[in-house]
Order: sequence, then C-alpha cells, then structure tokens
Amino acid sequence: MSIPQSGGGLIESKDQLAEYLASGCKPVDDWRIGTEHEKFGYCRDSLLPLPYEGPRSIKAMLEGLRDAFGWKPVLEAGNIIGLEKDGANVSLEPGGQLELSGAPLETIHQTCDEVNEHLKEVRHVARKIGARFIGLGAAPIWTHEQMPVMPKGRYKLMTDYMGRVGTHGTQMMYRTCTVQVNLDFGSEADMVQKFRVALALQPVATALFANSPFFEGKPNGHQSWRSRIWRSLDDARTGTLPFVFEDGMGFERYVDYALDVPMYFVYRDGKYIDALGQSFRDFLKGELPALPGEKPTLSDWADHLTTIFPEARIKKFMEMRGADGGPWRQICALPALWVGLMYDQNSLDAAWDLCKDWTLEQREALRVAASVDGINAKVEGIDMLQLARQVLELSNAGLTARAKPGAGGMIKDETHFLNSLQEIVETGVTPASELLAKYHGEWNGDLTRIYDEYSY
Repeated sequence: MSIPQSGGGLIESKDQLAEYLASGCKPVDDWRIGTEHEKFGYCRDSLLPLPYEGPRSIKAMLEGLRDAFGWKPVLEAGNIIGLEKDGANVSLEPGGQLELSGAPLETIHQTCDEVNEHLKEVRHVARKIGARFIGLGAAPIWTHEQMPVMPKGRYKLMTDYMGRVGTHGTQMMYRTCTVQVNLDFGSEADMVQKFRVALALQPVATALFANSPFFEGKPNGHQSWRSRIWRSLDDARTGTLPFVFEDGMGFERYVDYALDVPMYFVYRDGKYIDALGQSFRDFLKGELPALPGEKPTLSDWADHLTTIFPEARIKKFMEMRGADGGPWRQICALPALWVGLMYDQNSLDAAWDLCKDWTLEQREALRVAASVDGINAKVEGIDMLQLARQVLELSNAGLTARAKPGAGGMIKDETHFLNSLQEIVETGVTPASELLAKYHGEWNGDLTRIYDEYSY
C-alpha cells in the first residue's frame, strides 16, 4: 500500500481535483512503466511469518537492505517502515509483506533488471538472518492470529474499519500479495479507453496469474483466492466500476466517484488522524468532523485516492490490479502483458473491440469465474482460454511494434517476457493448477512443501 503523499497546496475548488488527475497526461515519449510486487517473508526454520522486530524480522530485513545496499530509511513514529532509492521504494503491507514499488522506467527490460536486482538483495539479507521469501497470491497456511501487525497508523485504522464494511477485509490486508503495473495516459480520451480495457480485461490477468488455491492449510476451491477476497471487502471502494463504461466518463466523473468513497484518515505531522467513514465532500467545505474548520490539501486528495481499490484505478497514472503475486519468472510478465496492450494504439483499439460489447453482467460474471476457474472460466459465450489467447496475441503485437531492444541490442524487443503466459495458454496449466497437482500428487497433502519448492 502507498506511503503518505506530500506536497500540494490548499484545495480552493473542486475543479482542482480533476486537474490533479489530468496533470498526469503525458506525451507518448514520456510514458513509463512502474512495476510493483509483494511477497511473504517467513522464518526458515519455523515456516512462520516474520515478526516486525527481532533478529529474524521485517525490521532486520529493512535495516539489512539499508546497510548493505544504500537504501534510505522511511520512518514513522521512530520505526523503520520503508526504504527509498533511485525513484523506487520498499514498503510494508499490514502483515509484513515486503513490497517493491519500482521506479518509472522506459522499457520492460529495465523494469525486469530492477526486479531481479531487488530480489537478489532481498535474498542476500534474508539468508543472513535465517529468513526466506515466497511469491503467492495468498498465504497458504498461516491463520489470521499468526500474522504480525506492522507499526503503521494507517493499518491500525483500516483494520478496525474493515470489520464493519465486509467479511474479507483483514484477509486482504494481512494475507494476500499482488503484482501490478502502473502505466501512463496521454489525454483524457486515452485514459478513458485504457481504463475501460483495463477493467474489462482484468479477469484475464486474474486467470493467467492465478496463484492462490490454498488458504489456512487446504485447497479453497478457487484458482485465485486473492481475487475472491476482493469481492467481499468493501463495496464502496472495490469492483469493476460500471460508470467507467457510460457516456460522460472522464476525470470529473472519476472525481465524483472518489468523493463518494468514505475516507479512512487524514495524515498530519507524521500521524494518521481517524476519519473513518467521513466524507471528503465535507472536508472540501471545512466540515470534516476529524478536522473541523480545516480544508484539505492536494496531498490529502492524493492520500484519499490511495484508499480506493477497484480492479484498476487512476491517480496521475493508471494501476492494473488484478494479478496474484507469483514466482520470480512471472513478475515481469505482468507489465509485459499490459504494456503490449496499452502502449500501442493498434493493440489498444483491438483490445477494446474484444470487450466493448460486453454487458455489465458479463464483465462481473467473468471476474467471478476467473477467480474460481482461472483459465478454464466460461461465461455467457466468453471462453477465457480463447480470450486469453487473443489478448496475448494483441499484447505480443504491441510489444513487437514498440520494438524496444534489450541486452545492448542483442534482444530486439520485449516479447519474450510473455513466454510464461504463452506456456499457460498452450498447456492450460496456471500457477494455481500446478500447485494443486503437486498438493494432490507428490506432496501427498503436505502443504509445507510449498516453501522449499517455491521460495525465491
């Protein structure tokens, strides 16, 4: 999850909220790729999650990365809760999941180099303290009671609120991991087209990257339990946003939606002030109960936007949020998939042609089916496997057209980053399917085997 935003003056009018989003518009040559991924840390001997403090801990990991690799610490109330370096940051999810939020980079070659370097650094420090990390969409064995709680004020507030508005909120916070990519848009019209494609085709990413078939020590009946969790979290801030597909969609329409999402907090002087369930519209009028008489700044607006969790969302860029965390080899496939679709106009137009006639009911049913059946999902004439093949063909064409070379020109483009996804559509075997086959086969129901075989 995001770290507190900074900068930005007082908001004098509602127009500034849409202007804030529109300020993200960039010419094509300035479009960048920002990859984020989370992973679970655990103690090598006990297989239990890393606590925040102690010789084998999240704190020890952050301090080790700081000392060995020159990361700058981020502190909250005297606790190290993140790191920054070269436009990237390392942050903590509520249960100690370690997240890399990558720098905005020009090519997938560069973002993959960044991912590889980060995971090598993590592995170096983890080995020293007797820890390991694993990429999965959901914690396979750990119970809620076994999860540590990170010392971040934002998470304390969210934990309390989640229990009031849904049934799976704390599962999302403490026991899930994702990989996502942040992409740019060139104009309002470009944002709208990309947003519609992102929301409609997010189930394809959910299916291809499905990697959470276990929960609390046993199969859960879903290819992506992480995706299932999001459906019962908080209807006010999650979902596929039907209004995005309606006439009149634009930055102002998204602002109206965001203003109706209940607030979590206001960040002041290093502290999170409880504003749970309160209205940003009241904040604009200086009538927020948490801060009576005070009006928001643009950094407050930026913070509020980070508390909205649809399948894709916009800030000054767009986030694709539908994929489970996964194995090292698949992390770079997620940005490749979406860059190929979104950063080439021909592929983007063709992707929209694939899904533009779907109804709201078809889009929602596909989202549900993707979490349950993964690549084998079928919904009202939509065959997920066939759809995924078409999407990958368009992504491959888009990456070919981009023609961004790597390895000093030895690699002509970025298409090879799709190889792991091509293998899935050829075999029909997702990461979740592979795990289930091992669980019912050679592991003989011993889920602890997952740690040795799938850790980084």
